[in-house]
Amino acid sequence: MADRVLTEEFIAELKRWRDVRGLSQSALAARVGYTPSYISKVEGGQQRPSQDFAQSADAELRAGGALRRAYQALGTKPRPDMRDARPAPEPTASLVVEHEDTSLHYDGRVYRATQRRLLVNGGTEPITSYLIRISVDRYPGDPERSNAHYRENPLTWEEINLSASVDGEPIGWRVQHDRDAFKELWLLFENEDGRYPLYPGESVWLEYSYTVGAEKWGQWFQRAVRLPTKRLSVSLDFPAELDPAVWGTETTMTATGNPFRNPVRSATEGGRLVFSWSTDEPPLHARFRLEWKFRAKPIKETHLTADTASGRMQAIGIVQEGDPILTTPARLFSLPDEAEDARRVVAELNSAADRASGVHSFGKGMGIAAPQIGINRAAAIIRTPEGESITLFNPRIIEEGGGFDEQYEGCLSFFDVRGMVPRPMSLSVEHTDIDGRQHITIFERGHARLVAHEVDHLHGQLYRSKMRPGVQPIPVSEYRGTGQTWQYGQVKP
Repeated sequence: MADRVLTEEFIAELKRWRDVRGLSQSALAARVGYTPSYISKVEGGQQRPSQDFAQSADAELRAGGALRRAYQALGTKPRPDMRDARPAPEPTASLVVEHEDTSLHYDGRVYRATQRRLLVNGGTEPITSYLIRISVDRYPGDPERSNAHYRENPLTWEEINLSASVDGEPIGWRVQHDRDAFKELWLLFENEDGRYPLYPGESVWLEYSYTVGAEKWGQWFQRAVRLPTKRLSVSLDFPAELDPAVWGTETTMTATGNPFRNPVRSATEGGRLVFSWSTDEPPLHARFRLEWKFRAKPIKETHLTADTASGRMQAIGIVQEGDPILTTPARLFSLPDEAEDARRVVAELNSAADRASGVHSFGKGMGIAAPQIGINRAAAIIRTPEGESITLFNPRIIEEGGGFDEQYEGCLSFFDVRGMVPRPMSLSVEHTDIDGRQHITIFERGHARLVAHEVDHLHGQLYRSKMRPGVQPIPVSEYRGTGQTWQYGQVKP
């Protein structure tokens, strides 16, 4: 019995991360060198996973060790490996979704997701149940952090507050998997008053909804096309005062991370900003992912206020000094394997930079590193005074030259002061592009200073640690260089 429970835990983690990464059983099988039949049997509980499969799947799904830990809990009793087994034919789905209409409502504290599906039974037998999944990922692109977060703060049935109905009649459910960040259950077309089977040729509206607090919900919402679907529509309903921005990406069996082919629309309705998007005949196994950023976050309960420079930066989502993430070396990207995650992080960095530019004028250019927006990954962007945009993944300074220059710097994570920081006039920086190619780029003068500041962030260092002993930052009120470009005079040897 214990072995069965542990196997269920592995199955739940496998399904969860497959769902998060938008991979079908067949797609994952092709990447890890196993047959779709093998993965189907593992997820169905007929086949115990092998250690090689657990390790390969964890790496391919970038699950942050979750699958490895679940496998280790199983023990190491050897079982047959079906890597070379012939794939079994997949059953033809008898259900067709005429229309899926999904909405997500946020009140500033809690998200409530509601799914409505018009189901048609195209088979020959009555249908009495329907499988659904509830999966959350608080820190997309940082699975180790997400997994640790949910181990300490698991998603509970009480907070989910699930409700479901068929054509307006409340129905019950049976739990299939119950994990810290993943729930899978069968909605049963029945309740204490009777059964409501969906007979061949008939259609029915199935509706279910659930809630998740903002502290457990990452700012993304994904719809997966698991059944033939004729129309898919999604709406996101946010408080207008948060000034939300929304974008979407589509992942299919043949392409990854493409923008939506049609735009997300928005409209203001009574203090709410509602974003809507729809598509017809979406491909089977496609994943449609909407992401958002709140450009006007409320000030957290700290000593900061919206009247201070640091308070304004905190209000737009910039992590402030004192948060451990700012003194923790950022985790490197494995590129091109993590290209989708890397693009997502850069999109969030650019969004944050746009927000920062809206509350301050950066005459010397500006930069922002992923830890400053709460993402512990090695990515940063720099916007130069000339309007050039620089993106760096996994940067490492390999050579300094040209002597040193000392000028005032500001940091978005403690923006109430400016500090005099010595920096080299020239830097050679090794970095990786989105396709995994290594580059060495030379930056000079003001560009070198901007790059050095952001590289320091990715190594867990703030500019205070680079100031000369005994020198202290000055209040921003005493600084006279706002809006000016970098000034260079005689270079110190």
